[in-house]
Amino acid sequence: MNVYAFYLPQFHRTSENDQWWGEGFTEWVSIKNAKPLYEGHYQPREPLNGNYYDLSDVSVMEWQGSLAREYGISGFCVYHYWFEGKQLLQKPMEQLLEHKEIDFPYFFCWANESWTNAWATNDGKPKVLMLQGYGNEEKWELHFQYLLQFFNDNRYIKRSNKPLFVIYRPERIPCLNEMLDYLDRRAKEEGFDGICFISQQFEFLLNGGNNPRFAYRIEYQPCYSDYSCISSARRRINRMEDAVIRFFRERLKIATPKVKGLRRLSYDKLWQNILQHKPLDERVLPGAFVGWDNTPRYKNKGYVIDGSDPSKFQKYFKQLIQKTKTEYKKDMIFVFAWNEWAEGGYLEPDEKYGYGYLNAIKHALQDEKG
Repeated sequence: MNVYAFYLPQFHRTSENDQWWGEGFTEWVSIKNAKPLYEGHYQPREPLNGNYYDLSDVSVMEWQGSLAREYGISGFCVYHYWFEGKQLLQKPMEQLLEHKEIDFPYFFCWANESWTNAWATNDGKPKVLMLQGYGNEEKWELHFQYLLQFFNDNRYIKRSNKPLFVIYRPERIPCLNEMLDYLDRRAKEEGFDGICFISQQFEFLLNGGNNPRFAYRIEYQPCYSDYSCISSARRRINRMEDAVIRFFRERLKIATPKVKGLRRLSYDKLWQNILQHKPLDERVLPGAFVGWDNTPRYKNKGYVIDGSDPSKFQKYFKQLIQKTKTEYKKDMIFVFAWNEWAEGGYLEPDEKYGYGYLNAIKHALQDEKG
């Protein structure tokens, strides 16, 4: 079983973040400033031994790669921020490319959204900080040339000589088919057998996700297991009745939030949804999630999934491995996440649970092997 963890390269200083959020801003700033919003709310979260690492130090990725390998993570699905040639947060991966000695298997997920200040605004009118665009063949070639140096890296994960390339929101690309055909053809011209395209967000899976250019579609968690989110998306697409949405919201809700605006759902109920539902078709890949709490960013406008701990995660993840083999008939699971600290989804060790979530992965995989 190949376990791929989503990886966020937001833990180093950039000139853009200095400008937008204040000098020296990284993801750790939000983590350190987080506050508990109700009794028992696990905030702020602290990395084990105060390891507020800096990804501009390449030794950090050496440590992460070693840790992942020890606990059974097959590779990292690293977010890639490309805006028609302009990039954000690219430094860690470019440094990794120079250090071939570091064992860090990876592939990219193109996070093809505009950057805004949505999590910091209170007026409901976020400001666009970096606009996403898709251009023409000239821009696609520029993107391909940048990707090619990584595709040629032996650590870049491939299947059947096709580099894996996840696209976060394919439904937002107006020239999607033309762009994918171009990139696939260029990969073949460079000696690959094409590109293994994978979609991530559930809206594409629900609306037009049968595009044959995508070899796989991820059930990205916890969004996909939150049926209230899915029902909302389907309503936009298929005009489902509001009563259906209300039903699922009540099914998942654990309590009326004591903080106005804060949304709280049950970890156990979301995982039950993951384990009980049937895959839509043979190209769907299962997802898992460690936890979720984005209040370090959104504060009382956030979304918390209560009740997570390593023992529960191990139990559910073990069941998902079996379901992946028997129902999905696949050998890949995507886990949210390796280091999404500001969204409460991370496998990296912290002060409360230590290496608990990593051990959960390791033991679940060992049980699979018998």
